[in-house]
Amino acid sequence: MYQNHFGLRELPFGITPDTSFFFACSVYQEALNTLLIAARNGEGFIKITGEVGTGKTLLCRKFMVMLDDSFVTAYIPNPYLDPRSLMLALADELEIQQPKDVDQYELLKAINYRLLVLARDGKRAILCLDEAQAMPLESLEALRLLTNLETEKRKLLQIVLFGQPELDAKLQHESIRQLTQRITFHYRLKPLSKDDVEFYVSHRLSIAGFAGSRLFARDAVRMLNATSGGVPRLINILAHKALMLTYGEGKQQVRARHVKAAAKDTAAARSSIFPWMWMGIATVLIAGTGMGWVVLR
Repeated sequence: MYQNHFGLRELPFGITPDTSFFFACSVYQEALNTLLIAARNGEGFIKITGEVGTGKTLLCRKFMVMLDDSFVTAYIPNPYLDPRSLMLALADELEIQQPKDVDQYELLKAINYRLLVLARDGKRAILCLDEAQAMPLESLEALRLLTNLETEKRKLLQIVLFGQPELDAKLQHESIRQLTQRITFHYRLKPLSKDDVEFYVSHRLSIAGFAGSRLFARDAVRMLNATSGGVPRLINILAHKALMLTYGEGKQQVRARHVKAAAKDTAAARSSIFPWMWMGIATVLIAGTGMGWVVLR
């Protein structure tokens, strides 16, 4: 690959959620602070939403890494499960040994006992669910019942929901309104700003070992922002392809044409590039129309 050509130790724009590449801009640092404060306050439900590719999974993993030894974490990456399967997955994460044919009552009893033991030992249990928008309503209601487990002082289980904006719509359903009322902390992830894109690219290159002055020219960064819409996953995909194109030409700096070529080869980026182009065209047309009126008058 192109690492040696550009003086890199590793690929800088992978799409796996590697916490060493976590970018602490204002948006992500605020979200992380929200999670940490809520966790330390012992809140029952916490919700983080964001569009596809905005870094929810990376934020989730960074959050779990940042928790100290007083927390025990359970992580379920695919919660498209019925209530029983969901509780079995939680039991597995909490290292509770149960026979496969255990009934619902015994399963809930075992989870409650495990959580009580953890609380007695000064531990707090946190369940993180990724892609929570995919959860059936019945399973969301089962989560609410799990948060009924408590001592006189605090909840035995805290739950963090990470999901796409569809999660907000699902939580408006009448049948789970009690769950919605229990969400005390929430945060909505937004795409990176134009300035953040510049720092994001530099940050990832630095972590990957780049020690030069500027690998992505300014026009390349502007094109990255325009074609990605500030979505980190798209930035990574486009930047990686642009580096491959630059390497293929034997060049040392990525230019806008490399990013544009990468965008043409990326279906998800096209929806970002065309609205941007049409906005520019519309601006010209509106300006031209205004000039026309001035001339006619």
